[in-house]
Amino acid sequence: MTPADWAAVGLSLRVALAATVLAAGPSLALGWALAHRRGAVASAVEFAVLLPLVLPPVVTGYALLLVLPRTVLFTWVAAVLASAVVGLPLFVQLARAGFEAVDPALVDAARVDGAGRRAVARHVVAPLASAAVGAGAALHFARALGEFGATLVVAGNLPGRTQTLPLALYSRLQQVGGEPASVRLAVAAVVLAALSLGVSRVLLRRWGRPSAP
Repeated sequence: MTPADWAAVGLSLRVALAATVLAAGPSLALGWALAHRRGAVASAVEFAVLLPLVLPPVVTGYALLLVLPRTVLFTWVAAVLASAVVGLPLFVQLARAGFEAVDPALVDAARVDGAGRRAVARHVVAPLASAAVGAGAALHFARALGEFGATLVVAGNLPGRTQTLPLALYSRLQQVGGEPASVRLAVAAVVLAALSLGVSRVLLRRWGRPSAP
Protein backbone atom coordinates (compact mmCIF):
# COMPACT_ATOMS: atom_id res chain seq x y z
CA MET A 1 0.00 0.00 0.00
CA THR A 2 1.05 3.59 -0.53
CA PRO A 3 2.05 5.90 2.35
CA ALA A 4 -1.33 7.64 1.97
CA ASP A 5 -3.11 4.31 2.38
CA TRP A 6 -1.11 3.46 5.49
CA ALA A 7 -1.88 6.91 6.85
CA ALA A 8 -5.59 6.25 6.40
CA VAL A 9 -5.28 2.89 8.20
CA GLY A 10 -3.33 4.48 11.03
CA LEU A 11 -5.83 7.31 11.37
CA SER A 12 -8.71 4.82 11.46
CA LEU A 13 -7.04 2.90 14.29
CA ARG A 14 -6.43 6.11 16.26
CA VAL A 15 -9.97 7.34 15.69
CA ALA A 16 -11.51 3.99 16.64
CA LEU A 17 -9.42 3.69 19.79
CA ALA A 18 -10.12 7.27 20.87
CA ALA A 19 -13.83 6.87 20.13
CA THR A 20 -14.03 3.67 22.17
CA VAL A 21 -12.23 5.26 25.12
CA LEU A 22 -14.51 8.31 24.87
CA ALA A 23 -17.62 6.11 24.78
CA ALA A 24 -16.55 3.91 27.70
CA GLY A 25 -17.70 6.20 30.52
CA PRO A 26 -21.15 7.01 29.07
CA SER A 27 -21.64 3.37 28.02
CA LEU A 28 -20.91 2.02 31.49
CA ALA A 29 -23.10 4.65 33.16
CA LEU A 30 -25.99 4.11 30.76
CA GLY A 31 -25.62 0.33 30.86
CA TRP A 32 -25.72 0.36 34.66
CA ALA A 33 -28.72 2.70 34.75
CA LEU A 34 -30.69 0.69 32.20
CA ALA A 35 -29.89 -2.54 34.03
CA HIS A 36 -31.27 -1.24 37.31
CA ARG A 37 -34.00 1.24 36.38
CA ARG A 38 -37.45 0.68 34.95
CA GLY A 39 -40.23 3.01 33.92
CA ALA A 40 -40.98 5.70 31.36
CA VAL A 41 -37.74 7.61 31.86
CA ALA A 42 -35.61 4.49 31.45
CA SER A 43 -37.56 3.53 28.33
CA ALA A 44 -37.04 7.00 26.85
CA VAL A 45 -33.30 6.84 27.58
CA GLU A 46 -33.05 3.38 26.01
CA PHE A 47 -34.90 4.64 22.92
CA ALA A 48 -32.49 7.58 22.57
CA VAL A 49 -29.46 5.31 23.05
CA LEU A 50 -30.62 2.85 20.39
CA LEU A 51 -31.61 5.51 17.85
CA PRO A 52 -28.14 5.89 16.23
CA LEU A 53 -28.17 2.14 15.59
CA VAL A 54 -31.13 2.39 13.19
CA LEU A 55 -30.75 5.92 11.83
CA PRO A 56 -28.83 6.40 8.59
CA PRO A 57 -25.33 7.46 9.70
CA VAL A 58 -25.64 10.55 7.51
CA VAL A 59 -28.58 11.69 9.65
CA THR A 60 -26.53 11.19 12.81
CA GLY A 61 -23.71 13.13 11.19
CA TYR A 62 -26.06 15.96 10.26
CA ALA A 63 -27.32 16.16 13.85
CA LEU A 64 -23.73 16.39 15.07
CA LEU A 65 -23.02 19.00 12.41
CA LEU A 66 -25.71 21.20 13.97
CA VAL A 67 -24.38 20.97 17.52
CA LEU A 68 -20.60 20.69 17.26
CA PRO A 69 -18.48 23.86 17.47
CA ARG A 70 -17.06 25.06 14.17
CA THR A 71 -13.55 24.66 15.54
CA VAL A 72 -14.12 20.91 15.85
CA LEU A 73 -15.72 20.32 12.45
CA PHE A 74 -13.52 18.83 9.72
CA THR A 75 -10.88 17.68 12.18
CA TRP A 76 -10.00 14.19 13.37
CA VAL A 77 -11.72 15.04 16.66
CA ALA A 78 -15.02 15.31 14.77
CA ALA A 79 -14.38 11.85 13.34
CA VAL A 80 -13.82 10.54 16.87
CA LEU A 81 -17.08 12.07 18.11
CA ALA A 82 -19.05 10.70 15.16
CA SER A 83 -17.62 7.20 15.64
CA ALA A 84 -18.25 7.32 19.40
CA VAL A 85 -21.92 8.21 18.93
CA VAL A 86 -22.64 5.72 16.14
CA GLY A 87 -21.09 2.81 18.04
CA LEU A 88 -22.52 3.75 21.45
CA PRO A 89 -25.63 1.49 21.28
CA LEU A 90 -23.50 -1.65 20.86
CA PHE A 91 -21.32 -0.76 23.85
CA VAL A 92 -24.29 0.18 26.06
CA GLN A 93 -26.31 -2.94 25.26
CA LEU A 94 -23.51 -5.35 26.11
CA ALA A 95 -22.55 -3.42 29.24
CA ARG A 96 -26.19 -3.56 30.30
CA ALA A 97 -26.34 -7.30 29.67
CA GLY A 98 -23.20 -7.78 31.75
CA PHE A 99 -24.61 -5.83 34.68
CA GLU A 100 -27.99 -7.56 34.48
CA ALA A 101 -26.30 -10.96 34.61
CA VAL A 102 -24.64 -10.26 37.98
CA ASP A 103 -26.41 -12.35 40.62
CA PRO A 104 -28.04 -9.96 43.12
CA ALA A 105 -27.43 -12.56 45.85
CA LEU A 106 -23.68 -12.06 45.45
CA VAL A 107 -24.07 -8.30 45.77
CA ASP A 108 -26.25 -8.70 48.87
CA ALA A 109 -23.78 -11.12 50.42
CA ALA A 110 -20.93 -8.66 49.91
CA ARG A 111 -22.96 -5.90 51.54
CA VAL A 112 -23.83 -8.13 54.49
CA ASP A 113 -20.10 -8.74 54.93
CA GLY A 114 -19.64 -4.98 55.26
CA ALA A 115 -18.47 -4.04 51.75
CA GLY A 116 -19.34 -0.52 50.65
CA ARG A 117 -20.72 0.42 47.24
CA ARG A 118 -17.29 1.02 45.74
CA ALA A 119 -15.93 -2.24 47.09
CA VAL A 120 -18.93 -4.15 45.74
CA ALA A 121 -18.55 -2.51 42.34
CA ARG A 122 -14.81 -3.20 42.24
CA HIS A 123 -14.64 -6.71 43.66
CA VAL A 124 -18.00 -8.22 42.70
CA VAL A 125 -19.69 -6.43 39.80
CA ALA A 126 -16.61 -5.50 37.76
CA PRO A 127 -15.08 -9.01 37.56
CA LEU A 128 -18.41 -10.62 36.69
CA ALA A 129 -19.37 -8.05 34.03
CA SER A 130 -15.89 -7.36 32.65
CA ALA A 131 -16.06 -9.86 29.77
CA ALA A 132 -19.37 -8.48 28.50
CA VAL A 133 -18.08 -4.92 28.85
CA GLY A 134 -14.90 -5.87 27.00
CA ALA A 135 -16.94 -7.48 24.22
CA GLY A 136 -18.97 -4.27 23.96
CA ALA A 137 -15.78 -2.24 23.70
CA ALA A 138 -14.45 -4.54 20.96
CA LEU A 139 -17.68 -4.25 18.97
CA HIS A 140 -17.66 -0.49 19.39
CA PHE A 141 -14.07 -0.41 18.14
CA ALA A 142 -15.04 -2.50 15.11
CA ARG A 143 -18.00 -0.24 14.36
CA ALA A 144 -15.80 2.83 14.69
CA LEU A 145 -13.29 1.36 12.26
CA GLY A 146 -16.03 1.00 9.66
CA GLU A 147 -17.77 4.32 10.24
CA PHE A 148 -18.32 6.24 7.00
CA GLY A 149 -21.46 8.37 6.69
CA ALA A 150 -21.39 10.39 9.90
CA THR A 151 -17.63 10.86 9.62
CA LEU A 152 -17.92 12.16 6.07
CA VAL A 153 -20.52 14.75 7.14
CA VAL A 154 -18.71 16.18 10.18
CA ALA A 155 -15.04 15.53 9.34
CA GLY A 156 -14.92 15.50 5.56
CA ASN A 157 -12.54 13.42 3.48
CA LEU A 158 -9.24 15.24 3.80
CA PRO A 159 -6.20 13.05 2.99
CA GLY A 160 -3.73 12.98 5.86
CA ARG A 161 -6.15 14.79 8.19
CA THR A 162 -9.57 13.16 8.34
CA GLN A 163 -9.42 10.47 5.64
CA THR A 164 -10.03 7.20 7.47
CA LEU A 165 -9.79 3.77 5.87
CA PRO A 166 -13.44 3.63 4.65
CA LEU A 167 -13.14 7.14 3.21
CA ALA A 168 -9.85 6.29 1.52
CA LEU A 169 -11.46 3.19 -0.01
CA TYR A 170 -14.35 5.29 -1.28
CA SER A 171 -11.91 7.80 -2.82
CA ARG A 172 -9.89 5.08 -4.55
CA LEU A 173 -13.06 3.61 -6.03
CA GLN A 174 -13.80 6.97 -7.64
CA GLN A 175 -10.36 7.18 -9.26
CA VAL A 176 -9.48 5.81 -12.67
CA GLY A 177 -7.14 2.89 -12.14
CA GLY A 178 -7.81 2.85 -8.43
CA GLU A 179 -9.00 -0.76 -8.31
CA PRO A 180 -5.72 -2.31 -7.03
CA ALA A 181 -5.52 0.19 -4.17
CA SER A 182 -9.20 -0.41 -3.44
CA VAL A 183 -8.60 -4.14 -3.12
CA ARG A 184 -5.69 -3.61 -0.70
CA LEU A 185 -7.71 -1.24 1.45
CA ALA A 186 -10.71 -3.56 1.43
CA VAL A 187 -8.52 -6.45 2.57
CA ALA A 188 -7.09 -4.28 5.37
CA ALA A 189 -10.60 -3.33 6.45
CA VAL A 190 -11.74 -6.97 6.49
CA VAL A 191 -8.70 -8.06 8.51
CA LEU A 192 -9.14 -5.33 11.13
CA ALA A 193 -12.88 -5.96 11.40
CA ALA A 194 -12.33 -9.72 11.70
CA LEU A 195 -9.76 -9.25 14.47
CA SER A 196 -12.08 -6.95 16.42
CA LEU A 197 -15.02 -9.31 15.99
CA GLY A 198 -12.85 -12.24 17.02
CA VAL A 199 -11.86 -10.51 20.26
CA SER A 200 -15.52 -9.77 20.96
CA ARG A 201 -16.55 -13.39 20.37
CA VAL A 202 -13.79 -14.72 22.63
CA LEU A 203 -14.89 -12.39 25.42
CA LEU A 204 -18.54 -13.31 24.95
CA ARG A 205 -17.69 -17.02 25.20
CA ARG A 206 -15.73 -16.33 28.37
CA TRP A 207 -18.65 -14.35 29.80
CA GLY A 208 -21.17 -17.07 28.94
CA ARG A 209 -19.06 -19.88 30.41
CA PRO A 210 -20.12 -20.75 33.96
CA SER A 211 -17.49 -20.32 36.62
CA ALA A 212 -15.94 -23.42 38.13
CA PRO A 213 -17.25 -24.25 41.63
